[in-house]
Amino acid sequence: MKLHKLLSIHLLWVSLLATPVAAQVKQAPIPAGPVKTISADSLSTLPADTVLPGQKKPFTEAQVREGSNKRYLTRAVLPAAALIGAGIYTIQDNGFFSSHDARDARHEYTPNFSTKVDDYLFFLPIAYMYGFNAFSSQNRHDIRRQTGLLIAAGALTSAIVWPTKKLTDIDRPNGDPTAFPSGHTAYAFTIATIVDKEFRHKSPWISVGSYTIASATGVMRVLNNEHWMADVLAGAGVGILSVNTVYWLHDKIFKDKGYNTPVISPTVLPNGKPGMGMSLTF
Repeated sequence: MKLHKLLSIHLLWVSLLATPVAAQVKQAPIPAGPVKTISADSLSTLPADTVLPGQKKPFTEAQVREGSNKRYLTRAVLPAAALIGAGIYTIQDNGFFSSHDARDARHEYTPNFSTKVDDYLFFLPIAYMYGFNAFSSQNRHDIRRQTGLLIAAGALTSAIVWPTKKLTDIDRPNGDPTAFPSGHTAYAFTIATIVDKEFRHKSPWISVGSYTIASATGVMRVLNNEHWMADVLAGAGVGILSVNTVYWLHDKIFKDKGYNTPVISPTVLPNGKPGMGMSLTF
């Protein structure tokens, strides 16, 4: 990847970090007493990540109270470890199917494939996430909290991807440097996982569409000869792990406590001069 591409994606997340974020999120208190079944009507007030795709029976209150660590392990750590591990394993030209085999197949079947779509496609789920916010009340968090989670997840993805690229120092199949892991794919799966977590309870097809776009981004990185298959697999794992980690920490730290984030904005002082105002939401 050219230097300007690396910088443009990295600076996108840095620019987002300058956006002030504050919100109050309604969360369902867990009362003491006998365990009751959580109804579908209360889904909008549940803590993050309490409804699994295709779930047949709602979680009980005991599962909501005690199961977050287990869900984090099964939905984030294990899938991400499998993808990153597969990426590391396929770096070398060995095993059943390696990154070198994928590159050879690309050269044989699509030697002239070239597109810039993969530079922009993975942003599409962000557009329809905010579109759903405008026309639906079933999003997990309000738009400001969603934006904060997106910024935090993107920053964590960056903090993993870019140092790893420097440390591994693996050349791309086209000869350019810093291949492992794929930044495009990592950000694509970061965005797709955010959309999945915010809207999976509304429709599983929203999640399917988001992950299809993220997967298509990774495939095009290989077809464009910009990345090895190993880079794409590891990038997907990083994106999934980053988002789930941010949501898990968010739920642990802010549940039932509100969002104590300062918001600084321009204002007019009593003497008529311009100044800055700060507000805190408790």
